[in-house]
Amino acid sequence: MARVSEKQQEEQEIVERLVGINRVAKVVKGGRRFAFSALVIVGDGKGRVGHGHGKAKEVPDAIRKATEAARRNMIRVPLREGRTLHHDVSGTEGAGRVHLRSAPQGTGIIAGGPMRAVFEALGIQDVVAKAIGSNNPYCMINATFDALKKIQSPRHVAARRNKKVSEIVANRETTSGSEAPEGSEE
Repeated sequence: MARVSEKQQEEQEIVERLVGINRVAKVVKGGRRFAFSALVIVGDGKGRVGHGHGKAKEVPDAIRKATEAARRNMIRVPLREGRTLHHDVSGTEGAGRVHLRSAPQGTGIIAGGPMRAVFEALGIQDVVAKAIGSNNPYCMINATFDALKKIQSPRHVAARRNKKVSEIVANRETTSGSEAPEGSEE
């Protein structure tokens, strides 16, 4: 009984964002048959996000199929302080490229169209993103997910390298501070 209530609670917490609906046509002997394709993003606002695509004769059915596909394809993304990315990262899909950068608190989500929906569903509050190349929503979302899959938390890196998390974080602080050339501070 408790298992069912936990699952229902999890279902209620999931945020759904409809990114786009397209009318598609299949040409047959008697003319065209129209259907609708939907692109949906789902996330729990706490580091899990997924995307899905569904196609059906009616719009609500297409959205339902896309939502189910998105829930099946959810990934977990490690977040820094629960609000931004751990490091800058790039992703590609076809002709589309995206660059995602972590941002200081208060920056907000600076991203266009489909990428904004991904970040809102993911629970990111501060990020700067730039899409280069294709502005096709499918390419942009796939490139964004490619980038998000590459993100590694300091805990994961430390475990892989048999070091302490404090050593990894200390290295991050020293490398980010040494980017400015000496004498540039006046």
